[in-house]
Amino acid sequence: MTTVRRRGARRWPAVPLLALLLAGCGIRSTQVPTDFGPAPSRVPCTLSGPDITTQASRGIPVQVFLLCSGQLVTVDRSVRVPDGATEGARRVLVAQGLLDELAGSPSTPEQQAGYTTDVRGGMTVSGPRPRGPKEPEDALRLSTPPRELTPAALAQIVCTFSDSAAAEDDGSVILGGPDATALRRYRCTSDVRSDPATKSPPSTALDGS
Repeated sequence: MTTVRRRGARRWPAVPLLALLLAGCGIRSTQVPTDFGPAPSRVPCTLSGPDITTQASRGIPVQVFLLCSGQLVTVDRSVRVPDGATEGARRVLVAQGLLDELAGSPSTPEQQAGYTTDVRGGMTVSGPRPRGPKEPEDALRLSTPPRELTPAALAQIVCTFSDSAAAEDDGSVILGGPDATALRRYRCTSDVRSDPATKSPPSTALDGS
């Protein structure tokens, strides 16, 4: 009986000793998982601020709307307008410059941040038709009829134009196609900016219908 008691007494100190060794190694008892996967490398739709002074030296600073995370997001660009251009010519030149910027491939940092565009290259814009019924002087006619554009592309164009010298004083944009189809007044709304793929810019014919 005495021998059994001594063997039991020698076993018990091993338990606190093992706990001390584990604590010394930094091992803690836990059932909470600690593997959360790799950290995201870049926040979507986040870009560092551009150098506006440098942009101004290349032309007039403007903003265009690109697609990112299913929304319209502005990025900084610049367009060139010759000195001495009339107001009407200036409006068309600004609109063409904006179209070209929308159709261009986003920069590498923009692509890494998730920016894309649905506007295709080769589109041109002109002012009011010189013949036929007189059209508003701020009317813009696209080489591709607005109805043939994707909802996202039309939203990009309307919202970009509405925030530029190509728009009317109230921010609306008068657009038409290359033929004699009726002109329509388009508006960029918060719904369009938040869901351009499914929410087309609201529009009305110039007679209000």
